[in-house]
Amino acid sequence: MKITIFGAGAIGGYLAAKLAITGRTDLSIVARGAHLEAIKADGLRLIEDGQEISVPVRAAAKADELGAQDYVVLALKAHSLSPALDQIAPLLGDHTSVVTMQNGVPWWYFHGVGGPLEGTRLNAVDPGGAIWQRIGPDRVIGSVVYPAVEVDAPGLFRHVEGKRFSLGEPSGERSERVTLLAEEMVKAGLQAPVREDIRSEIWVKLWGNLSFNPISALTGSTLAAIVADDGTRALARTMMLEAQAIGESLGVRFPIAVDRRIKGAGDVGEHKTSMLQDLERGRPMEIDALVSAVQELGRLTDKPTPTIDAVLALVRRLAVERGCYG
Repeated sequence: MKITIFGAGAIGGYLAAKLAITGRTDLSIVARGAHLEAIKADGLRLIEDGQEISVPVRAAAKADELGAQDYVVLALKAHSLSPALDQIAPLLGDHTSVVTMQNGVPWWYFHGVGGPLEGTRLNAVDPGGAIWQRIGPDRVIGSVVYPAVEVDAPGLFRHVEGKRFSLGEPSGERSERVTLLAEEMVKAGLQAPVREDIRSEIWVKLWGNLSFNPISALTGSTLAAIVADDGTRALARTMMLEAQAIGESLGVRFPIAVDRRIKGAGDVGEHKTSMLQDLERGRPMEIDALVSAVQELGRLTDKPTPTIDAVLALVRRLAVERGCYG
């Protein structure tokens, strides 16, 4: 089984290390800069359960060095996908499956759903439909990523918590390709449940991200602080209810109540969201996949999003001013 992890960030590095340790797959990783040099020199280094290990992995700067794969795992942030399409193309053969590990609403969301929105391209995450055309939704295996991983140095990844990567076909079927991938991930010590309804699980994670991420970026507050404050907690709740109405109109099942989801966010404690961390470090923020796409879904389903609209306008303006958008 030939697998390439495209992207050597926290999640890509962690997944590559776990799969490489078993030695069961023909594994490669596409990386660049200091990460590439470190992996070539010292292998992928992983700190987990108090121990550091190093495992050799084939690392390449360009995908055309690797050729067509059985599986390509896209471990990039959503806004990095379109610029990377030319680099991804050499990895795609006639039977290559593509595992999407981006936060937020995926570009393939309306593939295989049936009904009037079947085949709809979402401009917020796939401007002009380029990803849909170049990769193709038929290749896709959806994923929801839960591990928390830190990058301590180039090529050095520290696992903090969580080992679950939920997988699911857009069609909901338990196909051979998703079953085989899940088996390999489980043998690597990961949890890889195959879901019949991966979209609902995407929404449950998105539910918190679309509200707490922009509020934290606007206020500089941690999750605990947002939940503890009456005003910001109410703001997050209103955004979540607007999003829930959209999701339910699309057939999504929310297995927990909104207030329980908010309490869970507060229980995480003094944690800075990824959007706030990106803002502080001057990196591009995941605004479109987490918030703009939900606004777009609201327009498609005729569901009002006044609070989401207002928060989106503010956080987008902030990101533009700080050079963290577009």
